This record gives sequence, structure tokens and C-alpha cells, in this order.
Amino acid sequence: MDLLRSIWPTPFKVQPGKIGSLIIQLVIFLIVCAIVGFVANLLASVPVVGIIFTVIGSLMGIYSTVGIILCILKFVGVIK
Repeated sequence: MDLLRSIWPTPFKVQPGKIGSLIIQLVIFLIVCAIVGFVANLLASVPVVGIIFTVIGSLMGIYSTVGIILCILKFVGVIK
């Protein structure tokens, strides 16, 4: 569990049963990952470094998906 806390620290700020903390963390994940993903997609069109930013964009999608799942699991009380 410590490995998850070190990679995804924000989902563990969600308080079980409190919808406000869940919504705040979900908005943070969605907005930050959308902005970084958009910038990565713009930079992916550059021929030389396009592969690197394509990988970064894909990893941001995976990071945000796992983060959202962890937020929901913490809200429900499955994760301590």
C-alpha cells in the first residue's frame, strides 16, 4: 500500500463517505491530466520527439484512470 501512496498520493486524501473531498480530487485528476494530455498531444505532432510525447500522453491516461479508481475505492472504504 505504501507503493500506491507514493505513486498516487492524492487519492488517499479522500475521506470515506464525504462526497466533497471525492469531487475535489476527481476534478483535480480530470483537469490536470486533461491539460497535460492536451499539451502532450500537441507536442506529439513534432516529428523528432513525437514518440516520446505519445508515450507520455498514454501514461497520463493510465495514471488518471488508476487515480480515479483509487479515489472511488477510498471513498467507498475499500482502501484504508
